[in-house]
Order: sequence, then C-alpha cells, then structure tokens
Amino acid sequence: MATPARLPGENSHVHSGFTRRGFLRNAGLVAAGGVAAGAFGLSNARVASASELDYTSREVFDLFDAAYQEHGIGPDNNNEAGGLAWQQAYALDAFVKMYVAHGDTYYLDRLIDNVDIVLTHRDSERGVTDYRGLSLPAWRTRHPYTLGICALPDSNGNVTLEIRSGRNNADSAHVEVIHGEGDTFSLVVRNERFDFTDTFENLTMDPSSPDYAVRRIYDAYPGSILCTGHDQNLGTRPAAGNVPMFAEPFIIAVHTGMITYPLASFARIVKTDPQLANDPYYQAKADEYLAAVEAAVAVHDDEWRETDNGGGYYFWEKGVHTGFDGQAQPMNQILALGRTVLELAAATGDPGHIARATALATMFRDELLEHNADGIATLIWYYFPTYSAAWNGYGKTGSAETDISIHKPQYAEANGYKNFEDFSHGAIGADFAVLAYRLGFGFSQADMVKLAATFTENLAVIDDDGLANVRYVVNGTGATRANPLGAARWMALAAWDNAIADHCFAIYADRDNQPTPTSGTRLLGVAQLNWAAHSAGTNRRLRRVRRAKP
Repeated sequence: MATPARLPGENSHVHSGFTRRGFLRNAGLVAAGGVAAGAFGLSNARVASASELDYTSREVFDLFDAAYQEHGIGPDNNNEAGGLAWQQAYALDAFVKMYVAHGDTYYLDRLIDNVDIVLTHRDSERGVTDYRGLSLPAWRTRHPYTLGICALPDSNGNVTLEIRSGRNNADSAHVEVIHGEGDTFSLVVRNERFDFTDTFENLTMDPSSPDYAVRRIYDAYPGSILCTGHDQNLGTRPAAGNVPMFAEPFIIAVHTGMITYPLASFARIVKTDPQLANDPYYQAKADEYLAAVEAAVAVHDDEWRETDNGGGYYFWEKGVHTGFDGQAQPMNQILALGRTVLELAAATGDPGHIARATALATMFRDELLEHNADGIATLIWYYFPTYSAAWNGYGKTGSAETDISIHKPQYAEANGYKNFEDFSHGAIGADFAVLAYRLGFGFSQADMVKLAATFTENLAVIDDDGLANVRYVVNGTGATRANPLGAARWMALAAWDNAIADHCFAIYADRDNQPTPTSGTRLLGVAQLNWAAHSAGTNRRLRRVRRAKP
C-alpha cells in the first residue's frame, strides 16, 4: 500500500492566492444565492485562458482518446505495477461518462473493446497466483505497492530467515549478509529508491541469545526501511552474500475497486437505460461484466468488517502480506471498492450488495466532519478512518503475538496519523458520496451542497501565477499543486455548484492542455468536462435501490 502523503511542512505555501469563490464574486459571476451564473460561465469570461480547445466537446475528447490509445497504458496490462488500477481504469470511466454525456453507444463499444482485454489479465486467466498460491478472478499487484520479502538461504540453500519490509518500492531493496566470528552475522538492508540503509550487526539465530536476529530487528523497528525478521526455524546462519528483495504479489481492494467500478457502472446503465433494455448485445455484455465484477469483489469478502452502529469497511487481517496488516484500510481504498458495491446494489438488487452499500454509506457519512470555511459549511474527513489503529496510533507490545500488526508493529505512536484527506484521494470519496446520494444510500441534498463547498471553498484557488489550481488537503491547507488536472475527478459535485465545472475547465484551459496524454487522469478529466456540460439533470436521483422490507 502506498504510504499516506504527509502534510506539507513549515515552508509550504499554504492558502496561496485566493479562493475560487472569491474570484467568482469579484468577477460578478456568482448570483445572490451563491451559485455560479451558468455552467462554464467563468471559462467564457476569462481573459487569460491560453487554450482554444473546447474541452467540453466530444471532438476534443476523441482527440485525447486517440492520443491515449497510442501513448498511454492500455488494457493489455497485467497490473503488476498498478497500471490498470491507476491509468486504464480512468479511461474506462471516461467512456462511461461520455456515454452519459452524449448518449452515443460508440463510447460503450469503446469500453467493451478495452474491458474484454482487461478481463484476460485477471490472475485466474493468466495462471498466476498471489502470495498464498491462490489464482483468483482479480488483478494482483507487486512493486511498488506491496510488502517486500528477502528470503535468506543458509549454506545448504534452504531459507532460514526472511527479512520483510513495509517500505514501498521493495524491488529496489536488497540485503547483504556478512559473516562474523562463530555463528554470528550482520545484515545491511538497503533500499536504493529512497537511499535508505539499516544495519544490524553481530546477530545470531539462537532464540535464547540477546542478539537473536528476530528480536534485534524487532527492537530496532521502524528504522528507515520498516524491517521485520521472520525465523524459518532451521537454526542455521544465512549464507554470506547479497540477496535481492521482491515485492509480494497481493490483490489490493483499492485496485479491484478502481478497475471494476467502470464495469459495474456500465452494467447498471445497461440494466436501467430504456434505450438499451431490449438490446441483446449490451444486455449480454452487462451480464458478463456483472458476473466478473461480483467474482472480483468476492475476493475481498474476508476483509469485510462492520461497526457497532451499522457501518461497514474493509480490513487487513493481522499477518496478511501487506505493510498495514491488522488494521482498517485507508478511507479512499475502502470507498474505491465501495463505489463498485453501490453499483452492484443498483444493477442487481441483491440483498447482500444492498446491505454492504448501506453499511459503507453509513460509515462514510459518520466519518464526515463539518468544517467552517469563512462562514460556509463544508465537509472534510481523514485519510484513515477514526476507528482505525493507524488513526489512533499504537506502539509495540514486546511480542509479535500481541502486537496489532506483524509487519507494522509500531505506527504514529505519539499522536496517531490524523492527517486530513488529500484532494486526489478525496475525489474517490466525493464520487462515492454523490453516487450513494443518487442511489438513495445515506446522504442528503444538504450533504451534497456542503461537499460541493468543500471543493469551491477549501480546494479551488487562483494561484500566484493567476492560474486555476487546487490546494492539497480537503480542509483547505497545503500547497497548491504542480499538476492539478486530477481536480476534474470532483466533477460529480458540479451539479450542486457550477463553479466546480468552471474551475476545472479553467485548470485545463490555463495550461493549454493538448491531446497528448500519457495519463488516464487527463482523459477522464476531459470526459468529466463533457459530462458536466451536456448531461441534463446531473444531480437527479437515479432509480433508487429498493430494499427488502424487514
């Protein structure tokens, strides 16, 4: 799992420029009720916009699509480095948004072309396994996201000690074994990507010795590489030499969610769109994709947990091969899979999906905090949920058996990791909330207005160069971004405040963004601008999910 981004420090540029809302007021583009005067009114009024491209047109989207097909990460990717989850999934979502914007099945066909390839890269189709040896109908990942393991052999070639690292980019790490006198040895653990080195000298494999390797490594945790030692109970000393570390293959819920969300959206649209109801081709594809999505989501059934007040979330069991075992997953990772669960509930009406969708929406709504931004109510939330061990922080107990986590026995012990969510991960949460509202799960119209204000009041800003930008953190703190194009992923909230669409358009126009994307984020951004400009009733409720009577 990627390490959560830290808040900028003392020298960060905080509250650079002035808010987007302030700019709108000064430009006379905010009506008395506080809503921007017409979608994309600002982009038409701006004097300094450098681009002549109409990012709200399908013609421009098609140019971006063609460029991405040629240069971006395509569907024929195995997700070992997260390419499907963090690039191709955005392209798939873009096709969904373009269909909703323009009603042309060409974009459904584009999605189908790619999804049919994406599905061939599931572990079960490729014949590969996760770290447990299981070949499942989902997409494993490795470097740079997963737990690193260095298996140290003894002189007979049998693995006697494993060094595991919870630090990202494990494939760039290695362990040097240096023999000392008698049965002693030293370990030099090096991660080249971060230029980190941890050294453990004069170790032994004797559990009764004060220099027992596992104990000494445990006592030194966290160090810089977040190492733990795992005795394979042979009692032999590792052979001298340099041994590479490898990232363990692991299926991460957030990746499953990112990849399956557009598939589930497609299925829900096909099942509920009257113009597609009698089309056997699209109906068959919807059935096929629903089956694939349900199978992928089921891979994470053993991660599901529920709170005492009816909330639900995903949790990594202690001992699983991830750097954050033994605790709740970060909010964005829970909600990425949560969006898929919402779509499954709507597409199938299955009571199990409905129950989980309800629980996820309940949990997230309970985690939202009202934040006053110059007299305007906004909603903010933390990177880790407040019921998680990471949010509270914890220390070592002295034994792996009683620690919260095997691979992260200590984390943010003094105060917990109480950083608020960043704008990029926060886009997943905002999108989840809008979808939950539109399907009738746990959110209100008032919540949508406050979440829209989170963007306009806390995030949107005109930077010192006079360009549309966003701040880093959902509570309005942090530096402005060098690349704010991902802000368009908040576009679902534009239905409650057109200033969001205006600002996102300006982010693209100010930078004269041309159709040469190597990132799926840019392609999705143009699709979102199309969606906001052409979709009538974007804040309307969808066909609400019917719950079974108790």
